[in-house]
Amino acid sequence: MPTRILPAVGDPDAVRSLITLLSQLPDAEPLPPVGDSTQLVDTLGGLAAESVDELPEVVVVHERIGPVPALELVREVALRFPAVGVVLVTTDAGPGLFAAAMDAGARGLVTLPLSYDELAGRVQAVAQWSTGVRRHLGHGADAFGGVGGTVVTVSGAKGGVGATFAAIQLALAAQASGRSTALVDLDLQTGDVASYLDIQFRRSVVDLAAITDISPRVLADAVFRHDTGLALLLAPGEGERGEEVTDRAARQIIGALRSRYEVVVLDCGAQLSGAGATAVEMAATALLLTTPDVVAVRAAKRTVRMWDRLQIRKAEETTVVVNRHTRSTEIQPPLIQRITGTALARTTVPAGFKELQGVVDAGRVHELDSRSAVKQALWALAGELGLAGTPDGPAHRGGRPRGDRSRGDRSRGDRGAVSFRRRKE
Repeated sequence: MPTRILPAVGDPDAVRSLITLLSQLPDAEPLPPVGDSTQLVDTLGGLAAESVDELPEVVVVHERIGPVPALELVREVALRFPAVGVVLVTTDAGPGLFAAAMDAGARGLVTLPLSYDELAGRVQAVAQWSTGVRRHLGHGADAFGGVGGTVVTVSGAKGGVGATFAAIQLALAAQASGRSTALVDLDLQTGDVASYLDIQFRRSVVDLAAITDISPRVLADAVFRHDTGLALLLAPGEGERGEEVTDRAARQIIGALRSRYEVVVLDCGAQLSGAGATAVEMAATALLLTTPDVVAVRAAKRTVRMWDRLQIRKAEETTVVVNRHTRSTEIQPPLIQRITGTALARTTVPAGFKELQGVVDAGRVHELDSRSAVKQALWALAGELGLAGTPDGPAHRGGRPRGDRSRGDRSRGDRGAVSFRRRKE
């Protein structure tokens, strides 16, 4: 059986050189090259969704692949596709980079300029390793987790539109449907998930920020297990410490959570941070909550345009959810969709101040009555997104908004450690 090799190279000259050499290798089947990190992860995710057997044995990553730094991309591929061997092509084969590459999960390095003998030897060794791993794991779905759990972000167009409450209810709906679910408070300076659930905690997401290899034990120590079964990773009590959670740290934390939970819901708040930008980029579904008033809708439009300018997420890949909707308001969901240019959730959430006030003030929003129209709407939204069923029925599977690629989380592919302070060139 030929060895399938997927080149991940952005430079056209390097692509031609690499393909020429790969084509000369015995029993090698070079696949069409991918030009950036997003395309690589999306391609591997698509192949894994069809069958593990469709994945290439070897991925060759060029050091200048972009936009995600090569070592972070190697780590992501190794985490999400553990039976795929990664070879890093680099001009620097010194012991420092070699150690860093091995720590990230690479199976070998090849130096530039490329040499046929070196490339052939390394690819052959990695292919044999990959074949052995697959033989050991077998081909069942349980043995190979593929792309991991589904990541959903919930952001507010502005403060006070209900993003945190919505994130909590979506997570509760997923957990109640039997899916292992983590809820992360990435509103790092002003997060209120702990207050809404009336819990006291010692550890937060900041405790994972400086850890480069988040093991299951380390993750379990940082997570707060709620009475509902939710795994909570909370914002720090000292808001100024939120700066410690960089975009790179956020990527590693989300990757670790995705490998352990079927559903990961992230409350990103209304202010964009590096960690929040990374989360929105990584999400299978990015929700943007707004209320049907002029100020909030304008804020939603600003947010969508900002995400697009910073290349965080395209408008059509963002799903707007209308909260506190009434039929009497002049601004209806179709108008909001036209203004923002986004996808629109079919489910709207009605206004319900009176039914929410008691549980919100008590910090017991998880005890909201199932007859609540707000709860029914948010749990129906979870069904619409493929996360869970409604309170009174099975999961709703049809007609996902465009922002959701599949429950198997064919993630948008981790568009990298993007700085929200500047536009990438």
